[in-house]
Amino acid sequence: MMNHNTALIVIDLQNDYYEGGKNTLTNIEEATKKALVLLEKFRAEKLPLFHVQHIFPTEDAPFFSANSTGAEIRETVKPLIDEKVIIKQKINAFEGTTLLNDLRKLGITDLIICGAMSHMCVEGTTRAASDYGFNCTVAEDACATLDLEFNGTTVPAAQVHATAMAALSFAYAKVTTTTDLI
Repeated sequence: MMNHNTALIVIDLQNDYYEGGKNTLTNIEEATKKALVLLEKFRAEKLPLFHVQHIFPTEDAPFFSANSTGAEIRETVKPLIDEKVIIKQKINAFEGTTLLNDLRKLGITDLIICGAMSHMCVEGTTRAASDYGFNCTVAEDACATLDLEFNGTTVPAAQVHATAMAALSFAYAKVTTTTDLI
């Protein structure tokens, strides 16, 4: 599954999503451990990888505020000096960034995607990548989200995650586990 035409995209594993942050996600530590396994595999095999970092353009943002500790990528998955970081301000990591051109320059055809949040940036980026013609795989156990509320009903994070993964697996991506990828 991993070859020289495959790139890893690690989305928004930033401090505000962890305990003590402004928007703590359910199971974020477990997802990060799985993302680290993928990072280490790509690093060991010298395969291309991209870190995506969401930074809101204003300092009064609800989270990932410009120039804040909360917007920094988590220490455990911090990019190495030679690893590309894509800074985004939208849900879809392709919108307003160099990601598409960077991937095309490298001849990438296949993407492995993980990170946060399952139902937002992971889903939005995966759908866009599929639309651009990439073969997408989502490492679902290396993704995290949170409980949502809609019309007075709380939807537990596990269901939010499952719904996002079910939608992606229907037409946009292969959805699997880190263990199956490695």
